[in-house]
Amino acid sequence: MNDLLSYYKRLWNLRDDVESFSTLSSILQPVTWKDSPAMLKIALHHEERLGNSLMHWWNGNGSARVLMYDDQAILMEHTMGTLSLVEMVKAGQDNEASRILCDAVAKLHDHRPPYPVGLVLLTEWFKKLEPAAARFGGLFVESNKIANKLLADQRDIVALHGDIHHGNVLDFGGRGWLAIDPKGLIGDPAYETANVFINPERGDHIAADPRRVAARADILAERLGYPRKRILGWAAAHAALSACWDLADGKPITGQLACLPHLLSAYDQA
Repeated sequence: MNDLLSYYKRLWNLRDDVESFSTLSSILQPVTWKDSPAMLKIALHHEERLGNSLMHWWNGNGSARVLMYDDQAILMEHTMGTLSLVEMVKAGQDNEASRILCDAVAKLHDHRPPYPVGLVLLTEWFKKLEPAAARFGGLFVESNKIANKLLADQRDIVALHGDIHHGNVLDFGGRGWLAIDPKGLIGDPAYETANVFINPERGDHIAADPRRVAARADILAERLGYPRKRILGWAAAHAALSACWDLADGKPITGQLACLPHLLSAYDQA
């Protein structure tokens, strides 16, 4: 890790601001570049490389601006804003936060092909849901049926961020609310909002409240123009898929299970 950090700091003439930190898939280092704050992100896995290529392709339109780029790393502008969508939701401003997320999604989806090479198809992204449905039954079976129906009927294919939620759209001050940390997918645009429904905190009273599920679906459908039923269907399918990933990693799935019945019910009633 230190060797990679040293390499990119020399390559792009960066100065450390604070200590680096890492996730399972990347190394992040707040830095100064040309007297301005920036964030160095070094990908450790293929998924993060795809996300970096998508950030570069967006060119700062709806996303944080990429200042330097190569196959493994990006240097991007650092958020200087003080607002937080997570805190807005906690303060009772969930509707306003949902509208901000919609505006960010609309900007990202405004980009036209040709798209970056190698983006992951939604059919590949959802491949773990089928065996989970066979193993666990119940809500997973219902969600898998919806996923298969939507995957067979994708519309208006676009490059997808793949992980839009309240912690991945940040306040960049005068530049507005911008997306970071994409997965790098391609498929039906209505999938983009799926992760909103199980956030900002999995299992909190907001995400598991059927009234908020309905309100969020209304706002997303009205503002983005995607059919409400498709939005709810993708949300249910994604909540089950997220549970599959957490089960595989030995993590609790109480958050997804708190939301999923309400999502399935709302889908059935839409």
